Amino acid sequence: MLELPEAIAIAEQVGSALGGKRIGSVTANQSPHKFAWFYGDPGDYNGLLSGHTIESASHWGGMVEMWAGPARIVVGDGVSLRYVPAGERPPSKHQLLIEFDDSSSLVGSVQMYGGLWAFPAGQFDNPYYLIAKQKPSPLTDKFDYSHFETLLEGEKLESLSAKAFLATEQRIPGLGNGVLQDILWVARIHPKRKMATLSDQELRGLFRSVKSVLHEMAERGGRDTERDLRLPRRLQDSAKQEHGGHAVSVLWDDHQEGGVLGRQHILLRRVPEPVSFWIACVWASFSGEPQNGADEPLFPDP
Repeated sequence: MLELPEAIAIAEQVGSALGGKRIGSVTANQSPHKFAWFYGDPGDYNGLLSGHTIESASHWGGMVEMWAGPARIVVGDGVSLRYVPAGERPPSKHQLLIEFDDSSSLVGSVQMYGGLWAFPAGQFDNPYYLIAKQKPSPLTDKFDYSHFETLLEGEKLESLSAKAFLATEQRIPGLGNGVLQDILWVARIHPKRKMATLSDQELRGLFRSVKSVLHEMAERGGRDTERDLRLPRRLQDSAKQEHGGHAVSVLWDDHQEGGVLGRQHILLRRVPEPVSFWIACVWASFSGEPQNGADEPLFPDP
């Protein structure tokens, strides 16, 4: 699933690979998927997009948006995009196929669920999209501690866990279950800790962790659990062999060399903590109980 760091990487790759390409034809919903969402009738996509040129791409939270003349194309976090160069055949099953005049193409495939929306600019009222555009990105200066504090206002902090605070209700668009693991790890806060139990120092540490971890992930190209827009077969096969047959990012070698693997193969600089710290984290995750008492931090400062 795309989250903020991967959306940034894919948007940059789309702009680089597709910028200036003219759309020849569009096929949407060729392989129906129960949880693939479209704007209006997907049969109208061809008429809306054909003849227009991909001008640029941007990201909003975990979404990627492409500009094509008077139209926009937005893909959600559950969509896998793949660029197919001229001379190669695109996969037969897909939920979106954009073919360009130079015989290259862009394929969108839904994994568990995802949106593939094409619409006239200014006419998309999806709340997730609108909120992501309105709220400041954690990678900008507008996302400061004062803004972070406003996210706590009106919340039932006694029952709100740190995990739920970060990854639900679109408080921070693009921050989901994938990246939050490393954010909480660096902040030394258990996912099930209630927000009401966090001290001012811990809240400030959590804020800094959100900013720093997402910045590092974005700089390094996103989590290695996601694929790039274009993964050459040669590199894909090599990466699979090195990673037990699983598909990984073309950036895998860079991840390995940089020593930035996190608890779920997510970008994270290695934290020099004793093994007992890791064991305590895993044990608490399974038991659901803090090891030092309900009102005490699971990971107190040394």
